[in-house]
Amino acid sequence: MHLVKDQRRESGSGPSDRLNVVDSPALPADPTALAALRVGVRGVDLAAPAVALPDFHFKGDKEMPSSIAVATRETIRPVFSSTSLNCGMALVALDVERPAEAEVGEFFRRFRDRYPFPPTYRRDLTREEVIRCAAEGSAFAAERFQVDSSDVDAVELGGRIDVDGLGGIDRVRRELPWSVQQLSRIRFGTIGPSNHFVELQEVAEVIDPHAAKLLGLSLGQITLQYHGGGGSLPGELGLLFGRRKRKPARQVRVQMAVQRPLYHFGSARSAGDMRRRRSLYFSGDAPPVERNTREGERLALANAMAMNYGFAFRLSSYASLRSLLGTCFGAGSRLVVDTVHNSIYDERINDQQAVVHRHNACRIFPAATMRHHPVFGQTGQPLLVPGTNRTSSYLCIPGEHADRAMYTACHGAGTVVGDFARSGASTLDPHRRTTLRFDCRSGRAETVPQLDDHAVDAVVGVLRDHGIAQPVVRLRPFAVQN
Repeated sequence: MHLVKDQRRESGSGPSDRLNVVDSPALPADPTALAALRVGVRGVDLAAPAVALPDFHFKGDKEMPSSIAVATRETIRPVFSSTSLNCGMALVALDVERPAEAEVGEFFRRFRDRYPFPPTYRRDLTREEVIRCAAEGSAFAAERFQVDSSDVDAVELGGRIDVDGLGGIDRVRRELPWSVQQLSRIRFGTIGPSNHFVELQEVAEVIDPHAAKLLGLSLGQITLQYHGGGGSLPGELGLLFGRRKRKPARQVRVQMAVQRPLYHFGSARSAGDMRRRRSLYFSGDAPPVERNTREGERLALANAMAMNYGFAFRLSSYASLRSLLGTCFGAGSRLVVDTVHNSIYDERINDQQAVVHRHNACRIFPAATMRHHPVFGQTGQPLLVPGTNRTSSYLCIPGEHADRAMYTACHGAGTVVGDFARSGASTLDPHRRTTLRFDCRSGRAETVPQLDDHAVDAVVGVLRDHGIAQPVVRLRPFAVQN
């Protein structure tokens, strides 16, 4: 790990001038992304050096690079995370042998029937249920979709950000805009397309037998991993608090042209409020908001509502998948973990209260912070480090020195896999394994040759070598829909 503070790569030595770059000579950080992050944190009220993790890369439609964590002392800065909070990944353990190809095809066919693409406008929730999602998170989904409490325990933070200190469900009901409530009733629990996926895997290697046993995983076991967003509500709330580089769909832009002025000016108490909100939310970007102000509380509530809705959204996906796994494979299933990789949390950093923004990066919860949990109190909360559907993925647990990266790990290795394949550093899998890939639009299946694991191994190796995360099992895919 390199703490960047010398004149060759970074000027100055104060917290606001430094980056904490988690890389290695074999896997150096992308210089274009480093330059963007360096500019982005200049003059910011950092509580600690901003962290850049493996799989660090820059996308032109984002303000900041992926795979970062930025902690601020006094401000909330939405540009350091995604517009749409609570995108996440989950792992499900099955209790059956590897299903036949025909059974796999039937499983994905039924999944497309449940969540077709293009999606329908079917109303899955009532307005009051949307409000409950935003206030209660996974607690609502567990009741509504009959999910066991042990599965809810596997969700990050139990799937709920407490809103009682921000005004409770009554304030959620008042402040959640009518149009957002209505649009959040539809397409609830969907997965895909883009880089979201549902993938069937097999435990190909057990690296930490003790942790694997505690987590209920064994060699040859079948698992299902899925990557899903947080639904429409987080994205719409994110757009209310400033313009972002990524352009939403035309109908959303039209909605925001009406909803944003109504939302901000309709509840203003004074001319001062009007001027303040105009400068904050109508300036052409998404400027920082002071955390300990009325505006900071409004934004903190919006973030909590987005996170809670996302927890409920993804847990409903689990309920649907669990039902289909039982129908198609006769499988019992349980949720091993559900983790978030776009978040804004209030945390303690260097013994001080801070706002930690993570973009395509997961918060690490060491065992010491989860003593109440029957499993994670011994292992820490597991975290997924996926490759692609052509490589292995890993399930890891927190390392002994996770604090060195502000308790944060990258959410995958997809960019590194692509880079290695293009450069020739990775080639086809020497064992000639394949993945059966189903298209979420047409349902057509193709057999895709897999790659070796050099890229994902390199990413996990950096996390392991710096004590940030310790691999427990390697998961090899055999079928995917995306």
